[in-house]
Amino acid sequence: MGATATVLLWASALLAPAFGVLVFTMNSMARVTFALLACLVCVGGIVTVLGLSYLGVVIVLMMVMEMVIMAVFMIAYMMNPAGLMPMSMLHNRRGALVISGSLFAALVAGIFLVPWPERGGARPRNTTFQIGAALMREQMLTMITLGFVLLATMVGATVLATRRGRYDRFGDELDQRPARDPAGGGVGR
Repeated sequence: MGATATVLLWASALLAPAFGVLVFTMNSMARVTFALLACLVCVGGIVTVLGLSYLGVVIVLMMVMEMVIMAVFMIAYMMNPAGLMPMSMLHNRRGALVISGSLFAALVAGIFLVPWPERGGARPRNTTFQIGAALMREQMLTMITLGFVLLATMVGATVLATRRGRYDRFGDELDQRPARDPAGGGVGR
């Protein structure tokens, strides 16, 4: 691993938990969403630097789209103004600290107590292709269909949330000339 990769790895390793802490200390859902996005982008960077570039890029792309969509829908549809009202992300602090501390201790103990296997054979030539094939070979049609369904859902939700349609300015029979904006915007062009 080169000097640049080492610096990126350490920077991402330090920034990911810092952004994770911000998720639980910020007091607005919109800010928390972007702190979580930054944390997950750092995790994708770590995976990429460690040599699994396909998986790292998939993590980054998936998390960016998921968090941006979540932020947009939250800002558009939340009861409080744009998800920016003060709130607390901490619930049952004592129980959460006990559970998270115990889980962290168990995971750290597992790192040192588990007998790690030795590499048996040579490293494969194209790990990116092999990971992509393993993830997508059987599920490609499912993923394509899911993408179209998600896109249709987002477009449908946006259309249903709009009070007027594309041709409302032309009247019910589409014969109103010049077009008039029903929202009171004056005469259209």
